[in-house]
Amino acid sequence: MFFAKRRARKAAARAATEVHSLLDAASAQAQPVEQALWIIDLLDWLRRGPDADRLREGLNLPPALAAQDGEDTAAPAEIRRLQTLLDVLDHLPERRAEIAAVIDGLLRNTDATLLLADFGFSQRPSFFSEFGERLGNKWLPKSPETRDLAVLFALFFPQAHDAVWLEALDADTLARLRELLATREIETEKTASAQLWRIALLDALTYTVSQIRATGFSPDLRSRMHNSGPLAGEVEAPFKHLAAQYETVQTLLAPQPPGDEEALRQSLTLLRAGLEACRQQADSVTAHLEDYGTSMSLVYVLHQLHQRIDRAEALLNCLVGDTPARDTAHLFANFVRLNAQRRSLRALWRHNTALLAEKMAERHAETGEHYITRDRREYRAMLGAAMGGGLIMGFTTWIKIGILGLKTALFWTGLLAGLNYAVSFVIVQLLHWTIATKQPAMTAPAMADKLGELSKPGGVERFVDEVANLTRSQSAGVFGNVLLVMPVALLLGLGGLAVFGPQFLPVPKAEHELQSLSLLGPTPLFAAFTGVLLFLSSVIAGWAENAFVLHRIDSAIAWNPRIRRRLGALRAARWAAWWRRNIGVMSGNVSLGLLLGLTPEFFRIFGLDLQVRHVTLSSGLFGAACASLGPAVVNDPAFWWALAGIAVNGVLNVGVSFYLAYRLALRARGIQVKERRAIYTSIARRLWRRPWTFILPPRHAAASAHG
Repeated sequence: MFFAKRRARKAAARAATEVHSLLDAASAQAQPVEQALWIIDLLDWLRRGPDADRLREGLNLPPALAAQDGEDTAAPAEIRRLQTLLDVLDHLPERRAEIAAVIDGLLRNTDATLLLADFGFSQRPSFFSEFGERLGNKWLPKSPETRDLAVLFALFFPQAHDAVWLEALDADTLARLRELLATREIETEKTASAQLWRIALLDALTYTVSQIRATGFSPDLRSRMHNSGPLAGEVEAPFKHLAAQYETVQTLLAPQPPGDEEALRQSLTLLRAGLEACRQQADSVTAHLEDYGTSMSLVYVLHQLHQRIDRAEALLNCLVGDTPARDTAHLFANFVRLNAQRRSLRALWRHNTALLAEKMAERHAETGEHYITRDRREYRAMLGAAMGGGLIMGFTTWIKIGILGLKTALFWTGLLAGLNYAVSFVIVQLLHWTIATKQPAMTAPAMADKLGELSKPGGVERFVDEVANLTRSQSAGVFGNVLLVMPVALLLGLGGLAVFGPQFLPVPKAEHELQSLSLLGPTPLFAAFTGVLLFLSSVIAGWAENAFVLHRIDSAIAWNPRIRRRLGALRAARWAAWWRRNIGVMSGNVSLGLLLGLTPEFFRIFGLDLQVRHVTLSSGLFGAACASLGPAVVNDPAFWWALAGIAVNGVLNVGVSFYLAYRLALRARGIQVKERRAIYTSIARRLWRRPWTFILPPRHAAASAHG
């Protein structure tokens, strides 16, 4: 016990010596870079310094003083060390003045506007430019020899945990820090550090308001906000008035303290209302995406505009809020989080994929509606459309076998196979039939639309209803395709054998095709990979449809003078309307066909035998192989393993593409973990109580099914 107390006393003495050495190192006469280094050392000591109780013991602080400071033993260790440091400075007025001078010098020798107004905002909307910048932030060292306070802030608070203790600063500690800033005055300028900070806040607010106003006048936003009012000029009104509203506030805040408190209060109310009006005007852009289209840059600008408005409101709170010290600590904590994000490549990827998801899912929720059945009539219609698709794909199967028999170069084999698929898919679409596996990937906009209603009463149940409707639609589509593609391919094979003989599809080739479909082989892996390709085709379809609208191609077809002279006014208008309705599905059909045909040949260049396993095409190959092998094939175990492989094939095609579309919808709507759990719980409950609703249609559709 004696030796333990002795070691504790020595540790306390060392801690006291350490803190005195740290305080003695502060010098107002030092170079600005040396002062910045001292602040870095101070903050590092707050994070990793000795235990606060041991430090008090070593400093011989009176227990009553610690108690009256209101020290919270549950507070983070950084705050407890900071409180102890402030207690020490209360007994060392010379050191207190010196530290205040160092902080004062920091504010005088740096540009705080770059921190307060621009910190956390990317200056490069390009993904790869931002990626390179973040790589630099992550790996390249930063120099404290700079006038940019944003760079110094990143050095002061390099850890994400710093946001925790900054948020936890209590009112008493914040008041003491504010008092420390107010103690230093320069004899020649008579400007306190607190006043310098106030000037920096005003400059940052001026810059932020200017950025908001300039963004509001950008052509992309103006064209999309045009319809929000009966007059075109009304869309610009909030951004026009914002400058005058801020100038009034700035004039009233110029003297310290402000002169007319009532006028300032009214002006602040108008400015906050103006910022909210700008936010609502920006929100109105999403209402016109159907007419004008969207782009990654537009979604990025909208996100930046909302963040600028949030920053302006935060700066106002720091200037004239009810708790400016608390609001400043909150602002700094947000800066710490932004600093961590600015170094994170994973955060950049998540943010950009969220922007892409929002772009894809904002428009055309009706696209996926065509692939969802809600009652028995629609279910039967889907089954019939799928059987029609199976009929076409039976012919497609034999054309593919013929293309493989040509034994051309890899590229030409893949291109011909891809064109075969693409033409077949387009024919199926023009005949208003369907291919089952295309459905789930096209439903992301429809799911995102339903996910947007989760917060409403019954929103989760309505989304689960939509999932059940979609699953039934997939069942009908797969059943319809398979039920007809197998017999069609079988009959075509029998006819070919009767006309051309056994060489039409040699038995060894047929046996190979049957073995390739077996569940015992790599079929599940290939089927899952094909599900990814199905989803990618829907991404391409969404991109093409959005680009068509964004660049107003339909308007060009309808009104371009050369096109109107060539087609005539009525025909040009019909063509424009047709392409507007069908550009997405046509792009999806063509891209899916080329992906299915070219992808295996591309990987074969690198020696990888990565095949596609599309359930409808696999069923056609199964029927073709059975035609060559004859009735005795049912006695071959490979026959039954191939059937099992086709069943798993369908599940993985649909499941993987549906899962990716679902993830896209979640990302687009920003659905949190809690809401996701509610969705999973509700789906599990439905599966337990009414599993048949995911396979068979209800007798009567719910009244709100289309709501």
